[in-house]
Amino acid sequence: MNKRASYLIEGITKDIIAYIMEDEGVDLSTAITQFHNSETFTKLSDENTGLYIESSAYVYEIFKDEMKYGRLR
Repeated sequence: MNKRASYLIEGITKDIIAYIMEDEGVDLSTAITQFHNSETFTKLSDENTGLYIESSAYVYEIFKDEMKYGRLR
């Protein structure tokens, strides 16, 4: 993975973990576990999807849909 992609993925991940903590009222460890175990995180981490170039808010909406429906749609 190139440095730029890695940097962007880390930034989006940080933002989404903060969103989860705020929206769901969970602690840091729980938020990290929720996001890192998601299909959204898997797709975000795959450079080939290009998801890492989207905004944190956009990726978070995808994550929320995954949590709502139990899978990515």
